[in-house]
Amino acid sequence: MSDAQESNPETTDRLTPKYDANGLITAVVTDKESGMPLVVAHMNEEALSLTLDAGEVHFWSRSRGKLWKKGETSGHILRLVDMRIDCDQDAVWVIAEPMGPTCHTGAKSCFYRRILPGGALVRAD
Repeated sequence: MSDAQESNPETTDRLTPKYDANGLITAVVTDKESGMPLVVAHMNEEALSLTLDAGEVHFWSRSRGKLWKKGETSGHILRLVDMRIDCDQDAVWVIAEPMGPTCHTGAKSCFYRRILPGGALVRAD
């Protein structure tokens, strides 16, 4: 591979995530069986590395300011099946096997409400 290809995130065969100014990258998690979106969260370098190494999804909690493994208190972990990165390496797609509800509300997915015309929300699960 040429130096130009290696430095271009769209053609390189090396993982070079583009973290934002806070050191985070967006992570979209979907269910391996249904393809349903489960959660959109953020990872820092450590969370990304732990997810790949441990096979269980980790995130960086912006509200708590700390690393967390999904399901560390509930037991509802997300087992990593596959992880992909977008063309410019600033977002990851995590394909996971959920071991229970994903949302802290107890819903299967964090996307459990449908938006109706006028802005009303109704449960979609």
